[in-house]
Amino acid sequence: MPQILIGKGEQPCFLDTRYANRHGLIAGATGTGKTVTLQIMAEGFSSLGVPVLLADIKGDLAGLAIAGQDNQTLKERAKALGDESYQHQAYPVVFWDLFGRDGHPVRATITDLGPLLLSRLLGLNATQDSVLSLLFKVAKDQNLLLLNLKDLQSLLIYAAEHTQDLSKNYGAISKQSIGIIQRGLLALESEGAGQLFGEPALAIEDLFQTTLEGRGQINILAADKLFQKPKLYATFLLWLLTQLQETLPEQGDQERPKLAFFFDEAHLLFDDAPKALLEKIEQVVRLIRSKGVGVYFITQNPMDVPESILGQLGNRVQHALRAFTPKDQKAVKVAAETFRQNPRLDVATTITELAVGEALISTLMEGGIPAPVERAKVVPPRSRMGTISPEERQTIMARSPYLARYATGIDRPSAHEMLSYKAAESVPPETDAFGGILEKAAKSAMSAASSELGRKVGRELIRGILGRLTKGR
Repeated sequence: MPQILIGKGEQPCFLDTRYANRHGLIAGATGTGKTVTLQIMAEGFSSLGVPVLLADIKGDLAGLAIAGQDNQTLKERAKALGDESYQHQAYPVVFWDLFGRDGHPVRATITDLGPLLLSRLLGLNATQDSVLSLLFKVAKDQNLLLLNLKDLQSLLIYAAEHTQDLSKNYGAISKQSIGIIQRGLLALESEGAGQLFGEPALAIEDLFQTTLEGRGQINILAADKLFQKPKLYATFLLWLLTQLQETLPEQGDQERPKLAFFFDEAHLLFDDAPKALLEKIEQVVRLIRSKGVGVYFITQNPMDVPESILGQLGNRVQHALRAFTPKDQKAVKVAAETFRQNPRLDVATTITELAVGEALISTLMEGGIPAPVERAKVVPPRSRMGTISPEERQTIMARSPYLARYATGIDRPSAHEMLSYKAAESVPPETDAFGGILEKAAKSAMSAASSELGRKVGRELIRGILGRLTKGR
């Protein structure tokens, strides 16, 4: 059966890929080895043909793309822990970046994100959230495409100018709430988040690729800058999870998962999240298992994860916790109680004594039953531990199959253009929005012409375009 060796104590500690879609938790204080554990698990999944998606907050997971340097100490440690085939190697990595600097641009449309996640991103209250949801309904009813921020901004302007008419069909729409949403969008745009919204949108199937040798693609989201905007970071990763849950077909339990999804700094997902959003997260985590996706939360403290979600995390790796304060002591107790007890271990005491590179490990065994917790040394990674140079990153990006597909943004006619022409009454009744766009382009060319002949040609061009459109209808 396919397994990933995580470490070894008195017994080897394997992650059985049959149960890898039962989710997991990697926890521990800063500097105790969580990132290395994540790295070796990503390597293991990739080697077994399972694609991986993870966020690289500190930049050191980019080392997965480069083979580690020859190190006799690491070889001896790996052999002592039961990894007889240990050798340094690189893994198939694709870099992604919301800001398009350290990876291929990642885009989503406003419609894809939806009102619930956008409301979280803008920090709206319940009243403002309801207004935003109404505006999405207005856009749907009037066939207005919401692709980027300017589309939503134009819709807000339209709603502010037509509150009375819209309120008759959709309920009260407050101009004050519209103003707050507008200010939130301006703040979002000033932070550079506007680059997230648009086309071409990320095709989810591009995250599920394997190499000709059968190794899973490791998708690394460059998040060192994104992490400085915690709400944007958490909202984007939750959107990705939601997209996976909504688009993937049911497959039940298989020999190996379809994708391993690592959510680093998981506490950001739950901090200040309203009840509706927490319910959405719990639902996604519960349902995505049957789609073949294993979600692994990485955080300092298990208490960062709500109990309703913590109870769904069957595979656990707990690095050291410190017990300096009463709050720390409570966290140690909670962490100890989540494991299936081992009579040979005082788990609560052991958690505070673990060295760097050691962990308490309990994964699901035959029948999906948690194995007794084991104190283990974690095996070393085969790829580079640490960052890569900008030149190395650019070389990897240059040979990516997605370079041409996502490099250039597309700005097709959408809500902004349609509402602009409607407001200016520049579209004759017998033409559609596309005709209005062509008319505007022709008028611009005509006004730019410096001669009478240029203006005459421009007028004839407009008449010809509109005549053909009207005849076609």
